[in-house]
Amino acid sequence: MTIQLPLTVLTPARACDCRVCPFFIDNPDAAEPICSGSNSDCSYCGSARTADQLTPSCGQCSIRCGSRTDIRAWMRDAGGTLDFDDITLQDMHWPDGMPRFVPQIDTTNPAELDGDLQWPAYAVGLRRVFSPKVWDVLPGFRDITAREALGLGDGQLSVLVGYGEDPLVEAFWTRRRRIYPLMAQHQWDLVLSPNFSMYGNQPRTEHLINFRRNLVIAEELLAAGVNAVPNIYWYRLEDLQRYSRWLHDITPPAIAINLQTFRTDADWEEMALPGLSWLGGELPTATRLVVVGSSRKSRIDELLALYGDRLTVISQNPIQYARHGAIMGPTGREDVHADVAVAFAATVRYYSSLLTQWTPEDQTATRTCGGSNG
Repeated sequence: MTIQLPLTVLTPARACDCRVCPFFIDNPDAAEPICSGSNSDCSYCGSARTADQLTPSCGQCSIRCGSRTDIRAWMRDAGGTLDFDDITLQDMHWPDGMPRFVPQIDTTNPAELDGDLQWPAYAVGLRRVFSPKVWDVLPGFRDITAREALGLGDGQLSVLVGYGEDPLVEAFWTRRRRIYPLMAQHQWDLVLSPNFSMYGNQPRTEHLINFRRNLVIAEELLAAGVNAVPNIYWYRLEDLQRYSRWLHDITPPAIAINLQTFRTDADWEEMALPGLSWLGGELPTATRLVVVGSSRKSRIDELLALYGDRLTVISQNPIQYARHGAIMGPTGREDVHADVAVAFAATVRYYSSLLTQWTPEDQTATRTCGGSNG
């Protein structure tokens, strides 16, 4: 699928000049008034304000801004707009039998881990499928289904977490139209589509283009026959408000959020949790939230208080702990020197219990008490 380009491909203003930018909400001539202005924390403003069409290295910059010599090409590749209205996620569905907790593993042969566990679904990360060295699908995932490549049994579901370091996901974007048919052959039960980063020190243009690309790539995957869920990021309240309007227009079965980068308490409490809290009250009741990277009980409790039984968690913690003979339980990490499969199964069951034993009464109690400390 190719996103239908509008008649005019809009481009952000050079040198972050909001007065003439087609996306600035206070520009009376703006075609898409969606942005409240440039990012005061941007570390690239000097480059943006001095760049000109003769700057030889501008096109090699890893950051997209209105002063880039190739910004029109980037905008065209993202659909010629920063709006979301053309993204419908029409063919997405939530797989039957998907558990509330899905362990992400580091191997293509989970039989050694699964043992007597017989877990309903397993996930793998993008770099286990798409090579970070040669930017192509790895040999073990060619001419084979994902279930076969992972060694899953009948009825077990395969999940691809399409997240990775920036060079990996950018290479995937560049080659995506060649890769889509191969991914369709894999017959993944669910794919969390690759997500493009949002950093606080980037130009606002970079934020907005990446918010758009996170949705475009899911839309294209769906059109190629891959059951993909889009990842969303935000930086300002206006971003969340725009997502809310879009979500209520289309009511998708699910959206995903990558929480792996919010490692410290400050990151969680100052950046992640406020947006998650706002979104929790706005997400359509029929839309599930899939999160990757929240493994602390306190954080899972907070997410449950916000999203209840609509929450699905994917985590690498069970395999990471098991490789060191450790488990996670009610008292925290325990180094029990257990067999890998035994330790893995214990931690998977523990995380699952946090989600499946939750009740609406827990949600009410947590909100009344103000939640737990992340």
